[in-house]
Amino acid sequence: MVRRATLEIAHIAHESTDAAAAPDLPRVRLAHVMTVPESFALLDGQAAQMRAWGIGVIGFSAPGARQALFAEREGATVVGIPMRRQITPWRDLLTIARLILEFRKFRPLIVHAHTPKGGLLGMIAATIARVPVRIYHMRGLPMMTATGARYHLLVLTERLSCGLAHRVLCVSDSLRHFAVAQRLVGSDKIVTMLGGTGNGVDALGRFDPDRPLGDRDRRRKTQRELLNIPSSATVVAFLGRIVRDKGVVELADAWIALSGRYRDAHLIVAGPLEQEDPVPAATLDALRAHPAVHIIEGLTDARDVYAAADIVVLPTHREGMPNVPLEAASMRLPVVATRIPGCVDAVAHNETGILVPPGSSPALAAALELYLVDERLRRRHGHAGRERMLLNFRREAIWAATYEQYRDLLRRRGMDVLPLIPVAREKPHEPVDL
Repeated sequence: MVRRATLEIAHIAHESTDAAAAPDLPRVRLAHVMTVPESFALLDGQAAQMRAWGIGVIGFSAPGARQALFAEREGATVVGIPMRRQITPWRDLLTIARLILEFRKFRPLIVHAHTPKGGLLGMIAATIARVPVRIYHMRGLPMMTATGARYHLLVLTERLSCGLAHRVLCVSDSLRHFAVAQRLVGSDKIVTMLGGTGNGVDALGRFDPDRPLGDRDRRRKTQRELLNIPSSATVVAFLGRIVRDKGVVELADAWIALSGRYRDAHLIVAGPLEQEDPVPAATLDALRAHPAVHIIEGLTDARDVYAAADIVVLPTHREGMPNVPLEAASMRLPVVATRIPGCVDAVAHNETGILVPPGSSPALAAALELYLVDERLRRRHGHAGRERMLLNFRREAIWAATYEQYRDLLRRRGMDVLPLIPVAREKPHEPVDL
């Protein structure tokens, strides 16, 4: 199998290039590499904007329904290539070979690879295919919670991805500092754009609590009725993968300690129940048996949960830059999260939320209790969070900053092929006096 994979790569490396490939795409072509098609959600709206700015977008990932949705919504070209999140050396060699072939066919000027596995395979293939600009987007580091041989392997793969990239984009300043401190990448190569995140927050559209008028109130009423939650209840919401790494065990322990004292409080746990890094059966049984806990495994629209909630909690152990605290803040909800890289960028402690040590159920319970007993504090932190999102995390500004990264890197390679774009500067919103 090794010999077969090696021969295939060698064959592709010497294969003639089709200069007329993809004639419907603009001259400046951008290839995004994701491991799984669900990760294309990280580019919602961004790919369409890049097309509007004259860049042709091609998305590569393992085949799946989310590919077609990405192509339809963003107007992108998509290519399915078998890819797995786990490290599978021989299959990975074949994936690299396929990527080289596709890069030679589409001739992208830029390869922008995301997530640890997609970044590794994308950077190796783009280097062999001699793509002019190579970008690795560091969105999180699994090594932060890994141990033993797996830890050392993950460190090696991150260093390789960063070493092959011309630039590393990082979703948060705290993660960037960690990566530099761990010698994964030099400080001169890694950049965090604006306030952070990879795609910004749709604070003026999808996550605008005031638009359309009355939508949040309707969603709140409908979702609470669906879950049989009284309109007068105070609701805490967790959104994310239901796994140990997201702090679900600590959340369950904290909730059981609190709920006896706050009988009008309810907890929503919304997200997929995954078998990798599973929550102990006893924890799940305790949550399911609790009369004030509501588990939603098939969540279709996060706005329904944000509308039903008064407080959002994310007791995660590892993040790059979590979207949930940003979306919650945009919806004027206070957030309790852990004091770890990523979360410290998403939540301003004692201003838009409360940060607690990871793995501590008592600290988590104490922070939640502050919000359960003080509605005025919830409102003040929620409004401050909304203002912070509008000033530092709007997706339109992140898109423009990403475009400028592309333009700068191409110019450094002697290709002045992207023009400057006008960026509208909005007047900052006036803070709300509560």
